[in-house]
Amino acid sequence: MAKKKKTHPKAAMRAGSNGRGQRPPASPAGKATPAQRTYTILDYRLEKLSFALRQVRAGDEVRYEVTGDLSAPVPPIRESKYLSKQQYIEIYRWMLLNRKMETALENLYKQGKVVGGVYFGLGQEACSCASAYALRKEDWLGPMIRNQGSLLVRGFSARDIMMQYMAKAGSPTKGRDASSHFGDIEKRNVVAPISTLGDLIPVLAGVALGARLQGRNIAVMTYIGDGGQSTGVTYEGLNFAAVQDLGLVLFVENNLWGYSTPADMQFRVKDLAERAIAYGIPGVIVDGTDACQVYDAAYEACERARRGQGPTLIEAKMMRMKGHAIHDAAEYVPRPLFEYWKKRDCIARFENYLVNVKKWFSAEENRKLIEDVDRELEADRDFAVASPMPVPESAAGGVYCEAGCHEIKPKYGMPRARAGTAAGLKRTDAAVHLK
Repeated sequence: MAKKKKTHPKAAMRAGSNGRGQRPPASPAGKATPAQRTYTILDYRLEKLSFALRQVRAGDEVRYEVTGDLSAPVPPIRESKYLSKQQYIEIYRWMLLNRKMETALENLYKQGKVVGGVYFGLGQEACSCASAYALRKEDWLGPMIRNQGSLLVRGFSARDIMMQYMAKAGSPTKGRDASSHFGDIEKRNVVAPISTLGDLIPVLAGVALGARLQGRNIAVMTYIGDGGQSTGVTYEGLNFAAVQDLGLVLFVENNLWGYSTPADMQFRVKDLAERAIAYGIPGVIVDGTDACQVYDAAYEACERARRGQGPTLIEAKMMRMKGHAIHDAAEYVPRPLFEYWKKRDCIARFENYLVNVKKWFSAEENRKLIEDVDRELEADRDFAVASPMPVPESAAGGVYCEAGCHEIKPKYGMPRARAGTAAGLKRTDAAVHLK
């Protein structure tokens, strides 16, 4: 009789640090069924959406209608497990600055002072600011077009962003580009946005890999929308990060619209966080209008990344409260949907939570904080408007390689090599050995 082969316990179950893993469910006879697996997606939300969008055709007219219950009361803010009182207030201030700066940009655009278009993150300030707030100085950020709040948290000023949109000589790209296409890999550890959606994901995975080769596990954070997450490069980059256990923290900003296509018409899964199952990594769902939920999920994902335990996919559900860009009036969005999400405005809810629920500062103190943000923004706007445009001669600068332009220095230390033997001879493995 042949000896039965034993299965190692680790092969039967691999559980992650967040309690999510693979386990054989009990069969009707009470025995495990190894061929089946169950997964759990962590969900921080205090409200589950109970409506859907559908396309309606009437003759030559095509429109979208929202069906379901839009009368549900606004949920409370979920108290953070990690934030201090001062940190709550700091995130609130970043959110205010984010929104007021975008309002100023809209006005500058209407005055003809902006070169190109403007992309807004109205309604998404909690996601941008609270997520970036979870990063440490040595971590890296790859923002997208609606994550201007992330740039503010990371150390760029409102005047930097406004000068960039106006193509001023003092902008981060010296007037050579507009919109959000700028970063800072020297001091702020910010990778510039890439217009081809999804491409930042493998780039940030590469940043995490580079840090590991230098002996460091760091968190690298980037974003993708509900439309952009359907691109092939999103899957390729996330799969690579998962296989290599790289510290990628990916926020899928499910703001219900991929330009003018409703989310309900572009994917069949109920929650985009479910896609984490295919990569064998944790999937988390948060209310993107609740800064506490966003921060806690980002904090835990970043800590996991720094421990070398790999990537996390976080789906933030919210509503894009303007069109794709300033040229898009978003007339395709049913008005009741705007009204529903306006009641869940992330800044108004957070303000009420800090002033009326927690009573951490008075209405008068809140008014002074808002006035302080207004003064800062007004000074930055005036500075940006008064700044000169680049001189024509400067257009040739940076076109050709200048001294040291291709010099790449290790950020955290020299890549580590591993000693080994082959055929009795000593050798050293290449530093680019992945895993």
